Amino acid sequence: MQPHLDLAPLPAPVRSDPVRDRWEPAMRLALAQAELATATGDIPVGAVVLAPDGTVIGRGHNQREAVGDPTAHAEVVAIRQAATAVGEWRLTGCTLVVTLEPCTMCAGAIVLARLDRVVYGALEPKTGADGSLLDALRDPRLNHVPEVIPGVLADTCATRLRSFFTPHR
Repeated sequence: MQPHLDLAPLPAPVRSDPVRDRWEPAMRLALAQAELATATGDIPVGAVVLAPDGTVIGRGHNQREAVGDPTAHAEVVAIRQAATAVGEWRLTGCTLVVTLEPCTMCAGAIVLARLDRVVYGALEPKTGADGSLLDALRDPRLNHVPEVIPGVLADTCATRLRSFFTPHR
């Protein structure tokens, strides 16, 4: 049985938001990654990791069903690829862009990888750990607190997820 996601997109800004607008091209790359997940029946979540200069150094999409690994979330796959690309686990200066608010496991991986920034699309009120259910990334008790930019192409990201779950209900 597929989990039920009650995705609540952020309201569209009345005016252009330069902070969010800046990340739209990268979010479109993450959305393209999300499409790859559907071929194996995985939930369409995609992620990319950008180096400080904006170069994509990691890509990932959900692969839990494909590889039978509960940790094969898009974020973890992209972070692993980025760490391999730079030759170390510290991804200081890098940005993770993901179509859905990360869960607690992924938030932990983000903190441990020392990513400077997380940009996400749709909110995930049932498992989101970046402001919806929990706020793990902005917890000042942790040794690393990345910048969080929510709501980039939120409606597009949420619509893609809804279209995946509609036939399963």
